[in-house]
Amino acid sequence: MRLLLDTHTFLWFIAGSDRLSDHAKDTIADGTHEAFLSVASFWEIAIKVSLGKLTLGAPFEQLIPEQLQQNNFQVLGVELSHLNGLLTLPMHHRDPFDRIIICQAIEENLTLISVDGHFDAYNINRLW
Repeated sequence: MRLLLDTHTFLWFIAGSDRLSDHAKDTIADGTHEAFLSVASFWEIAIKVSLGKLTLGAPFEQLIPEQLQQNNFQVLGVELSHLNGLLTLPMHHRDPFDRIIICQAIEENLTLISVDGHFDAYNINRLW
């Protein structure tokens, strides 16, 4: 299975949070799946840290590369094909970070791991 972790999923996974479902945690930790993180998630994290809305356990520039390597996560860049999807994506969800993640999941045929039930209004596979 090819997975795309939502921003909160990534943060809860690396923090060992009990807010992450056991099913999601086990699937991510399985190691037999390809797991991706969108550049949009890193952008969202950086913005929230800079605004004081999020505190990380280590500096952003240290934490992100360490967690990518430690967990064998791959970075998914934002491609033109992902942005094209925004043109026709219904406005069930208005958060710009979530909207690009939805488009990436659709375009790349990835299973999105997220607690956000709003994603179910779109043609994606969501795991929680």
